Amino acid sequence: QVQLVESGGGLVQAGGSLRLSCAASGSIFSTNVMYWYRQAPGKQRQLVALITSGGITNYADSVKGRFTISRDNAKNTAYLQMNNLKPEDTAVYYCKLAMRSYNFWGQGTQVTVSS
Repeated sequence: QVQLVESGGGLVQAGGSLRLSCAASGSIFSTNVMYWYRQAPGKQRQLVALITSGGITNYADSVKGRFTISRDNAKNTAYLQMNNLKPEDTAVYYCKLAMRSYNFWGQGTQVTVSS
């Protein structure tokens, strides 16, 4: 079984920064992809960024140049550095780990950006 625990969310003013963490534990294959998604009230969950175990990254257009995804494979932890936050970034942020045909989700962490 795999568990994901997100942390680092909170309330920040527009233009501020937050760093989210996602710690994975359990039986984790070395080849995997870690994702950050977000879901705002009344909206569908959307992909924010992903990073492969080899370090390849991809971002949603709305966060390019502001967010940076990274990971520490030794700790099975992914990070999302969020800079220049905007009110439209307000959402619950979820981490997902995909390996082979399985997907595992964290419980989410709230990010609120005030104007």
